[in-house]
Amino acid sequence: QVQLVESGGGLVQPGGSLRLSCVTSGFSFNLYSMRWYRQTPGMERDLVAGITGITEVTSYVDSVKGRFTISRDNARKTVYLYMNSLKFEDTAVYYCHAYLSNYTNYWGQGTQVTVSS
Repeated sequence: QVQLVESGGGLVQPGGSLRLSCVTSGFSFNLYSMRWYRQTPGMERDLVAGITGITEVTSYVDSVKGRFTISRDNARKTVYLYMNSLKFEDTAVYYCHAYLSNYTNYWGQGTQVTVSS
């Protein structure tokens, strides 16, 4: 059974930091590109950051470059999103996504991140 379980969300002040984790099971984690998406009410789910499987090449949306870092631990089958210098506009539900192909991909249930003073 495939599982992706996110954790680490919460309430943080502007300028603060959070670390999101996504623990996975049930698929060959090291073969999958892992991604973090975020979604606000009424909006589409947007890609935030990604990391490839074997080569661990990372990519980021422009709005988070220099503030967010994605990493993975293949031994623990876990992907992380380190978020620094958080802004109000980073408030969203953050989703973990495992991608092998358009026909083989999985989503987590999401974790809420709220940036508020």
